[in-house]
Amino acid sequence: MRSHYCGELDASHVDVDVELCGWVHRRRDHGGVIFLDVRDRSGIVQVVFDPDTQESFAAAERVRNEYVLRMTGRVRCRETGKVNPDMQTGEIEVLGRDLEILNAAATPPFQLDDHSEAGEDVRLRYRYMDLRRPEMQDNLRKRAAIVSWVRRYLEDAGYLEIETPILTRATPEGARDYLVPSRTHPGQFFALPQSPQIFKQLLMMSGMDRYYQIARCFRDEDLRADRQPEFTQIDIEASFVREQDIMTLTENMLVGLFKDVLGVELPEFPVIGYDEAMQRFGSDKPDLRNPLELVDIADLVRDVEFKVFNGPANDPAGRVAALRAPNGASLSRKVIDDYAEFVARYGARGLAYIKVNDRSAGVDGLQSPILKFLPEQVVADVLDRCGAQTGDVVFFGADRATVVNDALGALRNQLGEDLGLVDDRWAPCWIVDWPMFEQGPDGGLDPVHHPFTCPAGSLEAMRENPLATRARAYDVVLNGYELGGGSIRIHDPKMQQAVFEALAMGQEAQVKFGFLIDALGYGCPPHGGIALGVDRLVMVMVGARAIRDVIAFPKTQTASCLMTAAPSSVDAGQLKDLHIRLNS
Repeated sequence: MRSHYCGELDASHVDVDVELCGWVHRRRDHGGVIFLDVRDRSGIVQVVFDPDTQESFAAAERVRNEYVLRMTGRVRCRETGKVNPDMQTGEIEVLGRDLEILNAAATPPFQLDDHSEAGEDVRLRYRYMDLRRPEMQDNLRKRAAIVSWVRRYLEDAGYLEIETPILTRATPEGARDYLVPSRTHPGQFFALPQSPQIFKQLLMMSGMDRYYQIARCFRDEDLRADRQPEFTQIDIEASFVREQDIMTLTENMLVGLFKDVLGVELPEFPVIGYDEAMQRFGSDKPDLRNPLELVDIADLVRDVEFKVFNGPANDPAGRVAALRAPNGASLSRKVIDDYAEFVARYGARGLAYIKVNDRSAGVDGLQSPILKFLPEQVVADVLDRCGAQTGDVVFFGADRATVVNDALGALRNQLGEDLGLVDDRWAPCWIVDWPMFEQGPDGGLDPVHHPFTCPAGSLEAMRENPLATRARAYDVVLNGYELGGGSIRIHDPKMQQAVFEALAMGQEAQVKFGFLIDALGYGCPPHGGIALGVDRLVMVMVGARAIRDVIAFPKTQTASCLMTAAPSSVDAGQLKDLHIRLNS
């Protein structure tokens, strides 16, 4: 039905007869001449109809926005002074000859342009309309290009694309499973995979050596701007590898991807230990474009009478840290109070601060409600350590280390944005040397990544002091976003059993993972891999506000689909077939 896409036309097509199909993006009637901006997925072109073509002109008079058209015409240069440099096809236009209305359209629920102010609930309710917007089409085109590039890269590196099951059994992966009732096995359930983790390890045990998959994954968890209940990841696993092998593969993949798709040269990927990242940035996914860093001051305030500081300073699990905001002394009390409310979301019980109005004037040049609780020399030492200058403000966090890291780490990001300190560049890094375990809310141990991650030390050392054990894990971070995480896996059945014991899984381990432990006993090679979130990677690359802007049909923050009204109830017959009775 068409000879060309709208956005493909340029000056090389002048005097060429073309046949176009698309939607009316905008209609204008200028003194008897009708201009139609016609849009398809490649872009927009201006088509002109004048009264000389009476039948087509009459059809053009009936046309409204979002009508679906087919038309023929001849490409010509625009008149001098009427070239549109902001339009891909702005040098030319099409003089329309024939026009066929393929379908009329109701009035759109919102304006389909780059400046649409429609709320996200409206956009998701009419997602098929929202996806017509050039911005959204560009995002999905780039997503397709990114996934295609990754496939070629991994296949060229000798990786086989192998599909793993969607219907599997429930396994602990850090979030709740989506369960699927079995009709043929009454009272039993499949689980949708949170990741292909177990299966890709079994593929290594099967001798497949190098595997990849663009995998669909499902997690029933609370949502954020960069999370969805169903998502896609680039899943990679290889045998006979060490950490550096997977890190090098991934780094080279990202460097090539950014260069070929975006024309961007990524800089070097510094390798930062987990402890260093938490100490300097309060985060395991630091945005290195932000120059602000946390500074430990516990040793300076350990002996002060101010209990807010000396309590955490003398607690092995506590932390007292400072965060200097350059030129922040001009912040109003209201703004500082807003920051106090902000850090409260992360568990902080307050936000102490010192404004440095005049550093040369000593304590007289400072402004803070906590000065009366601190000796002058301690204050001077704290400001020296932070590098505070006249015009700065220094914020403090004093609590359990986890609370201080979460609160000041988030405040660091917020201050960086609010004060315009974040550079306009790409800043990747690796985070390594992760803890193997962390203390759970019930006092037991939880895996920081997952229970199949290989400990860095010996089996005996892990059993003796599991909280001191490091994991052979690595995360790749870009501009404050975790793009992916991976590890060397456990290939020794004794080590795997010991990790299950450390997690107090007991008989549960045998019930859920007996098949894995058995497989490890039949000659498992050392292996490792990584998984990168496709949605988050695309979001970062295209500069979208949330991953919902790079997914064709996303869910809302409450894990619902406004367009199809899912989830929904089902009829009694279906429930009976599944042996399910609802409690109402």
